[in-house]
Amino acid sequence: MGAEGEFALVREHLEKALDKPGQPVKRGSMAHEHDVYAMLADAAARQRDAAALRKYAPRAEALAARDEHRLYLAMAQRAWGVAHRLAGPSGYAEAEARFNRALDTFRQAGMGWQAGCTLLEIGELARERGQAAAAREAYAQALAAFESLGAVPDAERTRTALQLV
Repeated sequence: MGAEGEFALVREHLEKALDKPGQPVKRGSMAHEHDVYAMLADAAARQRDAAALRKYAPRAEALAARDEHRLYLAMAQRAWGVAHRLAGPSGYAEAEARFNRALDTFRQAGMGWQAGCTLLEIGELARERGQAAAAREAYAQALAAFESLGAVPDAERTRTALQLV
C-alpha cells in the first residue's frame, strides 16, 4: 500500500474514533477530540484533500486554540496553509502566512521533524509561485532537518522535490 492509501486508512480509522464514546477507559488513556482532529487535519494535508481540509482544519484549529495546545495549533496552521495553497494564486499569501506561523512555533518548540514538514510545504508553495531560489532554499532546510533526525523517507521525498526545481 502506498503512502496515499495509508493516509486514507488512517483517516478512516480516525473518523470511526470520533463516533465512539470516550469513557470509561479501562487501561491507559484515550485520544481526546483535539488529538483526533489534529491527526485528521494533518492526514488531509498530506493527501492534498481540499474537501477534507475544509472539514477538519477549522475544528482542529478551534480545539487547539481552546485547549492552548501549541503543537496542534501549529499543525492546524500548516493544514490551513495547504488548503490555501490548493486554492491557487488567490490563496498563496494566506498560505505563506499560515506556514510561517506554524514554522515559528515548531522551531521555538524544537520540533525538528514538524519544522521540516512545514519547510517542505513552504518549498511547494514557492515552486508553485515560480520562485525557484526560494523553493530550493526551503527544500534544502527541510532536507537538513530530516537528515539530522534520520527521517529517511522524508529526506528522500525532499531530495525528489529538490530535483524538480
